[in-house]
Amino acid sequence: MKDNIVLIGMPGVGKSTLGVVLAKELGFEFVDADLLIQKREKRLLKEIIADEGVDGFLRIENEVNSSIETQKTVIATGGSVIYGSEAMTHLKEIGTVVYLKLDYDTLDSRLGSLKGRGVVLKDGQNLKSLYDERIPLYEKYADVTVNEKGLDLEATLKKVMESLV
Repeated sequence: MKDNIVLIGMPGVGKSTLGVVLAKELGFEFVDADLLIQKREKRLLKEIIADEGVDGFLRIENEVNSSIETQKTVIATGGSVIYGSEAMTHLKEIGTVVYLKLDYDTLDSRLGSLKGRGVVLKDGQNLKSLYDERIPLYEKYADVTVNEKGLDLEATLKKVMESLV
């Protein structure tokens, strides 16, 4: 296992929630990349997207994630991190990338409104087209894939822990 664990996946799969529990279990630190972005920019994600547009936000996200330097840390990334190739190259170098995979229907029922979550959507894009666009990228960058279908937090945690051994 590398020094860090990097969680990737769609919004709503539980990267932050699982990340905190996983960090406790491993005795690691926990970092939420979205919070690092908000701290650096002194704005909420949805404000950054509104002010800078999707491309501007992705540029900022890529910069912030490319500059994360930690050890023994669980890093929960934003769902759009996979659009930043520099960030993903860096994260793969410093950690084991775990893709938390969830089927579309479960995700759809979990999420509700995307706008309020600060989710990066291009004009005219809905959850289904976003899901279809991102899945190949998550799969491309993942060192480990954990399918969460039908699992609660405890069961997902167990599956992630087993996959890291």
